[in-house]
Amino acid sequence: MVNVKINDELTLTDDKFLMIAGPCSVEDEEQIVGVARDLKRIGVNVLRGGAFKPRTSPDSFQGLGEEGLKLLSRAREATGMAVITEVMDIEELPLVEEYADIIQIGSRNSQNFSLLKQVSKQKKPVLLKRGFGNTIDELIASSKYLSMNGNKNIMFSERGIRTFEQSTRFTLDISAIPVLHEKTEYPVIIDPSHPAGVNRYVEPLALGGTAAGADGLMIEVHPDPSKALSDAAQQLTVPQFRALYDKVKNINAVLDKTMI
Repeated sequence: MVNVKINDELTLTDDKFLMIAGPCSVEDEEQIVGVARDLKRIGVNVLRGGAFKPRTSPDSFQGLGEEGLKLLSRAREATGMAVITEVMDIEELPLVEEYADIIQIGSRNSQNFSLLKQVSKQKKPVLLKRGFGNTIDELIASSKYLSMNGNKNIMFSERGIRTFEQSTRFTLDISAIPVLHEKTEYPVIIDPSHPAGVNRYVEPLALGGTAAGADGLMIEVHPDPSKALSDAAQQLTVPQFRALYDKVKNINAVLDKTMI
């Protein structure tokens, strides 16, 4: 597996496990800075938060845009955490690149090849989410667009695919972990929040992905999910996340991996 350098303090290697957590959307300073401080105390070093939100319905909360990026920057200043956030189109890329430590390519943009080509020209690490209708080979092909200018700081994210099953929001493809490890050199981060769709399923999916050999998790955590402006049902509370973190840490101890 390639070593993915996130910043001067964090590098994801074979014997490390990366935990990423934070709210679906940045809503205000109190929310994002407060939850960042809580997560940092637990041991999380990478904060997620959406500033530009690709929503299925135009009536849904679309994010705070540049103001959301500035709030993520304040959370980084307050905690020392690295920040990951999604870029939705080419026009936003310079702005996201200015504020983010890790650039996220969302599921809907997994095959937006024009965007991938532009992202390939920058040197920051990239988290590439699998499109919910994409095969593993199509995901790998997308990663080749990201690496075409020499950037190998790439991580895959398995976040569930659309199948005939409707008991969950998506079907988490655990088998993608060993297959991607066999076919590529990039680490695999599991996002259990989106396939779960409801928070009571997040923990078992997260534990299953960890035990199957994932290199990290990305989990949605909100100080009060009932008041969240997006994805309220699937976000964990801070106490729920703390309990999950301890279980993930125990599994990684068996696998000889250190949490970062």
